[in-house]
Amino acid sequence: MPDSRIPLYLITGFLDAGKTTLLTDTLNMDYFNDGQRTVLLLCEDGEEEYDPQFLSKRNCRLIPVEDQSQLTTEFLKEVDRRYQPERVLMEYNGMWPSQLLAELRLPRSWGLYQAIHVVDGSTFEMYLANMQSMFIDLVTGADMVLFNRCTADMPLSGWKRSVRAVNRMCEVVFEDINGEELEVEDILPYSLEEDHIVLEDADYGIWYLDIQEHPERYVGKTITYKAQAMTGMKLPKGSFVPGRNAMTCCVEDIRFFGFLCKYEKARSLKKGEWITVTAEIKWEHADVYEDEGVVLYARSVEKAAPPEDPLVYFR
Repeated sequence: MPDSRIPLYLITGFLDAGKTTLLTDTLNMDYFNDGQRTVLLLCEDGEEEYDPQFLSKRNCRLIPVEDQSQLTTEFLKEVDRRYQPERVLMEYNGMWPSQLLAELRLPRSWGLYQAIHVVDGSTFEMYLANMQSMFIDLVTGADMVLFNRCTADMPLSGWKRSVRAVNRMCEVVFEDINGEELEVEDILPYSLEEDHIVLEDADYGIWYLDIQEHPERYVGKTITYKAQAMTGMKLPKGSFVPGRNAMTCCVEDIRFFGFLCKYEKARSLKKGEWITVTAEIKWEHADVYEDEGVVLYARSVEKAAPPEDPLVYFR
């Protein structure tokens, strides 16, 4: 049954990321240039400005939101009552806390249709170094992350992995300075032609993300890697999880990433001990996933010394 609610398109990103350009291009599309009453909530003033005549021709009313305290449910209800929009666009201020969006209750007749986070590829590294936690918070709730102003010499594959580490389901798109989409090839540090893949310590994060996205590449292969043994009573009998701790955005946000592994001697393993596991990769149902997923079948498990840097970095 189709959703009858008024769709809200949320555009986030830091200052001068290209949000205004994206929304202008969006309003030029046939799908949006259809005469529907549209409200554009503008939460920041960037270098690019909207042309009032352009908006008027597209039946779009621009409403400035000058302070984050103004962005409340009551304010949105008043917008709904006064302008009776059939579609809502919001250009969100990237310096405002993402928690404001998380806690904002939309009018009952509205529904969040799509959230896009826009990134300027030429300044991404600078923002990531200084505002990493803010970037991660906004990406976590995005349906798409759009990198614009990109060039072929930028580490696009690494950026894609960084995004997928915190939001595996979102679409990641790269565009050049002309707005043309760039094809990004996943560069793997190991060969998929081999039936037996041996991971270096630094390659665990790359493998973990790639097998999540492309499990068909790995099913039936054998994998060997160094990991920590995660054990516990909640796991099925005769199984454990060999994995690694990964820092997704900051020291305060470290999570354990791994897959269920069937192993007859699982009870002999100590929680947290370092091991080298060699296992066959399968794709099957497992209760811990509530669906199908990657399941490893251990062929050998040996004690190992911890790596020099035990943390995984998705880059």
